[in-house]
Amino acid sequence: MPTPITKKGYEALKAELDRLRKVERPKNIEAIAEARAHGDLSENAEYDAAKERQGFIESRMAEIETRLADARIIEITGRTTETVVFGATVSVIEQESQSKKRYTLVGQDEADMKFNKISVQSPVGRALIGKRVGDFVEVKTPVKMVEYEVIEIKFEEF
Repeated sequence: MPTPITKKGYEALKAELDRLRKVERPKNIEAIAEARAHGDLSENAEYDAAKERQGFIESRMAEIETRLADARIIEITGRTTETVVFGATVSVIEQESQSKKRYTLVGQDEADMKFNKISVQSPVGRALIGKRVGDFVEVKTPVKMVEYEVIEIKFEEF
């Protein structure tokens, strides 16, 4: 099943894959060769660390390749809708504290709370999908039930 992703998110994954292939992998191969040159591999911590790093790099590259192959780019520029969908930036008011929050709904690979980007698969993301301005949503958190009112839906480049 295709995984939704923004064009910017797709490009970021491609850039990471490119960096791993062209920079990290060759640098690590060099580190393995250098560690081998130091002799006895059975007690060589540098060699063990470099081999472990190689495993991580290869694993991450395979993971990114799979995600890119499964990705479906969703174009959000200039889009308008009355309901919350993938790529929307949604402003809500948390009812108990009356605090305003703003979330952009993105794919799992793009989620980053530092920039208020949440996954459409997250509890809040799932609750917001399909809602309209004026709708209320309840989200069960580990601590309590939180109620939000949707006050704005828009699409912006991020």
